[in-house]
Amino acid sequence: MELTCFKAYDIRGVLGETLDAAIAERIGRAFADTAGPGPVVVGYDARPTSPALAAALAQGLIWRGRDVIDIGLCGTEEVYFATAFLEAGGGIMVTASHNPIEYNGMKIVGPGSRPLDPATELAALKARAEADQYDPAPSAGQVRAKSLRAAFADHVAGFADASAIGPMRILVNAGNGTAGAAFDTVAERLIARGAELDIIRMDHAPDPSFPNGIPNPMLSENRVRTAERVRGEGADLAIAWDGDFDRCFFYDETGELIPGELVVALLADATLRREAGAAIVYDPRVTGAVEATIAAGGGRPTRSRVGHAFVKGAMRGAEAAYGGEMSAHHYYRDFFYCGSGMIPWVQMLGILTRRGGRVSELVADLRQQFPSSGEINFTVRETKATMERVVAALEAEGPEVDRLDGVSLDFGTWRMNIRPSNTEPLLRLNLETKGDAALLDSKMTEIRALIETHA
Repeated sequence: MELTCFKAYDIRGVLGETLDAAIAERIGRAFADTAGPGPVVVGYDARPTSPALAAALAQGLIWRGRDVIDIGLCGTEEVYFATAFLEAGGGIMVTASHNPIEYNGMKIVGPGSRPLDPATELAALKARAEADQYDPAPSAGQVRAKSLRAAFADHVAGFADASAIGPMRILVNAGNGTAGAAFDTVAERLIARGAELDIIRMDHAPDPSFPNGIPNPMLSENRVRTAERVRGEGADLAIAWDGDFDRCFFYDETGELIPGELVVALLADATLRREAGAAIVYDPRVTGAVEATIAAGGGRPTRSRVGHAFVKGAMRGAEAAYGGEMSAHHYYRDFFYCGSGMIPWVQMLGILTRRGGRVSELVADLRQQFPSSGEINFTVRETKATMERVVAALEAEGPEVDRLDGVSLDFGTWRMNIRPSNTEPLLRLNLETKGDAALLDSKMTEIRALIETHA
């Protein structure tokens, strides 16, 4: 049986078609034989199908003799934390993050919360789950419920000097996913240590029906609701998360979403102020502001392919202190080289307090110096073929070509990256210029026409 739910670096499938409880149990049996020594941590997000998938996964693990530590409803990074903190043999988070409601999936890590190598370990897990041929273990494992949230919050709160934070009025939007309770615990730690925070909570409680829509801060309707609330409440800053809170988004006091690459630049700067000369990992989609910030801070720039497994691998290879993707994923060496949606806002509060002024002023210069399009998605029949036809049409202009992830073309005054999605039938485009908003608009019109012509 071919399992098409296995993707480039995680598992994602349509419920009842490519992913169900039986498949989850197969994956549990397969991971029982491939994880490191010790128990396996399992957690799940707020989707209505996630508890049953997690239970089936645990059933497969214990059938093969593995003990399971069930941390229940949580965020992906809490599975990462628990796996490393408890020195477990591996961890699995049941989540489809920000995907539509008909999807669900899993994110899997090995000992120390190290990601599975996509070409070897994840491929071997897939093959073993597809074969699904083995006998039960001589004795079944056991499932034990355990909460690590207090230890997790203590660790996260240590990424800033709480006594130097505030006074500040912040809006937080958990999107009815799993971020709310974790945020509250971290915020309690900060306030107990001296932070001055006035907190407005929005869509805070987890709700499997998602009454306000799928928790995806990038959806226009979600952005509008958050922006209106920021202005209405007079908040200094807004923070929003996706369903499993592994992505963290920021809005300024006017309700404007701060572009992801500018957040990476700010967090890279904060990292380099704490650790001069540190390596910083970033993705190749939009690079101008990030590379300029790393250069100004004396850091060591390291590019990585898009995706958590690739960024974490690049970080371990470079011993990087921080890694960021413009898609709002942020990774930390001192968080087991894992991604976190909680650490960034803790750091951001420290940055804003130290620099003073309004959030919009903090990023105004970067916006002007490095205007970018944001990621534009195109639905096309053949993503790779369309990409290559667009690149061929532009190569006569003599750009510098980089194929680390998709294709990046640098023309000197402007730059673009075009790449197929790893999880959806989409072609993703990012454009940026050096301080020329008019050029950005004209090039976007030109490239859009090229894509639509060759689609």
